[in-house]
Amino acid sequence: MALRRCWRFAGVVPRLIWTTTVLPGASVSGGRGFVSNIINTHPGCKISVLLPRRFSSGSTSTEVDYEELKKLLAARKSVVIDVREPWELREYGFIPGSINVPLGQVNTALQLDPDDFKEKYGGEMPQQTENIVFTCLAGVRSKKALNTAASLGYNEAQHYPGGWQDWAKNEQHN
Repeated sequence: MALRRCWRFAGVVPRLIWTTTVLPGASVSGGRGFVSNIINTHPGCKISVLLPRRFSSGSTSTEVDYEELKKLLAARKSVVIDVREPWELREYGFIPGSINVPLGQVNTALQLDPDDFKEKYGGEMPQQTENIVFTCLAGVRSKKALNTAASLGYNEAQHYPGGWQDWAKNEQHN
């Protein structure tokens, strides 16, 4: 508890780690070595243990290509979030159906109340179980947004590494 109160980044700790209370000799999922030793050396005491959260399912690819993104958009099976700045969308263009959430706002935006998200960004806030595809100009910022979303528990998040440049090139050829 003291760690949570003293932590400088108050909103970050609960999402990066979880606390569980265990009895001596209990099996702790994710607990190894040090955690197990503490549990076994304090008989009769309940212990609160901080364990890292697991952020990926391991089976889902974190990247989509142009064809996959087109299929996801057509089937409306994904929320596409463009993490570029608004002026970039005006200057270069954007993927139809995408929501603009600049990279610097992704962490805060994904923690908003759904109504506040819709009011600020003009689209439905994705649920943690929904497929999200992040995109940007060339794939660098979308990868950062993917990592941010994963740290917040969005296990179905992906990114489009080709970004707007790849999208525009493929759209011109079709």
